[in-house]
Amino acid sequence: MDPYYRFNDLNYRWISLDNWTYSKEFQIPFDISKWQKVHLIFESIDTVSEVLLNNVLIGKTNNMFRRYTFDITHVVKALNSIEVRFQSPVSYAAQQSRAHTLYQVPPNCPPSVQEGECHVNFIRKEQCSFSWDWGPAFPTLGIWEDVRIEAYNSCHLNYFTFSPIYDNSTQDWNLEIESSFDVVSSKPVSGQVIVEIPKLQTQQSYSVELQPGERIVKLFVKMNKTVTIETWWPHGHGNQTGYNMTVLFKLNKDLEIKKSAKIYFRTVELIQEPIKGSPGLSFYFKINGVPIFLKGSNWIPADSFQDRVTSDLLSLLSHSVVDANMNTLRVWGGGIYERDEFYELCDELGIMVWQDFMFACALYPTNRGFMSSVRTEVAYQIRRLKSHPSIIIWSGNNENEAALMMNWYNVDIEYMSTYVTDYVKLYVKNIREIVLAEDKTRPFITSSPTNGAESVAEGWLAKNPYDKHYGDVHFYDYFSDCWDWSIFPKARFVSEYGYQSWPSFSTLEKVSSKEDWSYNSRFAVHRQHHVSGNDEMLSQAQLHFKLPQHTDPLRLFKDTIYLTQVMQAQCVKTETEFYRRSRSEIVLGEGHTMGALYWQLNDIWQAPSWASLEYGGKWKMLHYFARHFFAPLLPVGFENEGVFFVYGVSDLHSDCNVTLTVNVHSWSSLEPVCRHRTQHFVMTAGEAVLLYQKPVSELLQRCGHCTPQSCVVSFYLSTDDKLSSSTNYHFLSSLKEAVGLQKAHITATISQQNDTFVFDLKTSAVAPFVWLDVGSIPGRFSDNGFLMTEKTRTLLFYPWGPTSKSELETSFQVTSLTDIY
Repeated sequence: MDPYYRFNDLNYRWISLDNWTYSKEFQIPFDISKWQKVHLIFESIDTVSEVLLNNVLIGKTNNMFRRYTFDITHVVKALNSIEVRFQSPVSYAAQQSRAHTLYQVPPNCPPSVQEGECHVNFIRKEQCSFSWDWGPAFPTLGIWEDVRIEAYNSCHLNYFTFSPIYDNSTQDWNLEIESSFDVVSSKPVSGQVIVEIPKLQTQQSYSVELQPGERIVKLFVKMNKTVTIETWWPHGHGNQTGYNMTVLFKLNKDLEIKKSAKIYFRTVELIQEPIKGSPGLSFYFKINGVPIFLKGSNWIPADSFQDRVTSDLLSLLSHSVVDANMNTLRVWGGGIYERDEFYELCDELGIMVWQDFMFACALYPTNRGFMSSVRTEVAYQIRRLKSHPSIIIWSGNNENEAALMMNWYNVDIEYMSTYVTDYVKLYVKNIREIVLAEDKTRPFITSSPTNGAESVAEGWLAKNPYDKHYGDVHFYDYFSDCWDWSIFPKARFVSEYGYQSWPSFSTLEKVSSKEDWSYNSRFAVHRQHHVSGNDEMLSQAQLHFKLPQHTDPLRLFKDTIYLTQVMQAQCVKTETEFYRRSRSEIVLGEGHTMGALYWQLNDIWQAPSWASLEYGGKWKMLHYFARHFFAPLLPVGFENEGVFFVYGVSDLHSDCNVTLTVNVHSWSSLEPVCRHRTQHFVMTAGEAVLLYQKPVSELLQRCGHCTPQSCVVSFYLSTDDKLSSSTNYHFLSSLKEAVGLQKAHITATISQQNDTFVFDLKTSAVAPFVWLDVGSIPGRFSDNGFLMTEKTRTLLFYPWGPTSKSELETSFQVTSLTDIY
């Protein structure tokens, strides 16, 4: 039975509360006597275990985020028995907490609504596996990555890592390669290292001599200056050019070790400097010397059970990132350091990665054993990941500076200095020191949110980590009206913000039964892990929409799901557009916003959450909206004190001549009431500028009998009569007050065109939030959740697997706002 089915997260909890033993007998397929050293290697092990080979204890594990290597040279035989004895992670965490007698390290337990387990901060394990406000408690235990035996003579390569380095003074690229060897021969091992990058016409040889023991070889490779190196750029800003490199170690005549890797060249700078007309400091990233606005979202583990995360799923999720015009993912600190394949996809697709270390929403112990484990973890992960150009920053933790300084856990003031000392010890004196030693190519910040350089100046912990004049902020407000842009922080960088919605019925149906299909069912309450989350969604929706009225319970549930997605999409749209239009201006000392990463991209299971992609990858309405609000060229409309403004936002690298067209539509007619087209003007590259302003009364005066309740505004940018932005819109009133809105009868004719399907739509009336759904058929539409102001519209459906016209026709349903009343 699927662990995600109904209440199985509770029914199966006994598994994580038990201890488990994995055992196996195996033969060694070679003659052991011919090898000087034999190692047993666990790429990763989850989490607390004792490993016995032939009844001999060869090692213990207590950290999910590192590789374990055990020397079995004197224990291994031709025929072997191995046992891995796992201790319950829940009981281990409780045991470690009890043993920490000097003072408490909060929080002890998650909020009861999460139905989670306690003391997760005492175990170096995926923090959200004990529950989170969007996910279940499945404290997994077992072997979740490769296990292997390696045998060798003379010497062995332990790890291999590299960093491209740009020399500002000579304006040349160089390459630093670091290799670690275990030399087991009694005499030095000597030979040659040959580094080849064929496309850069670079080949260099080095002589090496390795003394017995653990040895590190550092090579400095100068690139051929006669060949132009193409740099790696984020998605939407250029190509993701990479070069194949081989490093061949020829040692002691007969030993050859060959490593192949892809190498990319790019620089990253985090700019924190004074801004004219504003107190504080900037906080933005330059890639290859160019300021880049970071557009994207936050990544959480794609499943509670990592073995269910396939290559196809990772590919689907990462392609959905760039398909929505994003260029950044923040790998959040309560999950896992993702597998190599994830970062390789980000490299290839141009997705910048803000990489947290795995500490989140908690204080942590700093006793000797814990710190030793963390140091090994951090060094291992940096060496594994630092060659990826996609990773542009290391961040020490998620929200722990804020948790401490805003005193989330109501700690006794007399202990505050102890917690501050622990914080600095963990993130500054240990993690930061290791980052600076291992990787000089990218910035490090201690936390998110943080005041950056100001936090450093205040002793690494700022009095107000949410200060809008420094660093990054996280912002959540479920009670204020999200259509009111003035509630949002005009901050330098917003790395978390968002609103919840429910996933589609086709996603929920797979893990529920008929009795669960209502908004107030036991199942609906159980799946909601955020306090009052279900009520908050309806309260926010009710500000601008009438709640669904249907008497059929199933229809009412589906309509409510639809409305939560409408609410979420519209809220995050309004907020993101505010951040994007704030990139070039300072208003009352605030602005120059250079990043918007909403919470969150993906789901870990089928439940209400802040995600824009449902469990399995289906696009919510928000993800379709993101494709528009993250577009490289975007017109943003808003009102302020009775005046309607349109800003133009450009992420382009060059200026362009554009025309703005503003249309006013009546809710009761499919013909625009009036149109205004501006003169040509220049959209400056990488800026947000005011293009249009007009009092709403004046705008509507020219448009027959329009009132804010009876009409809606749409607008787009064009270059030489070609559409160069998608059409955006602005509601002049709440839709629950809309006058003239009629029930729209929408039909679709489906046809096939090569690998895609064409949906030709016809509507009888103007229709807001038109939602096309094909149930569980995997794929996405070219657009969805849109405002339909014309009689016809053609859309494409891109299937993610085999399907047919007849299958699509059977599954197809269309909903627009008036259908739910």
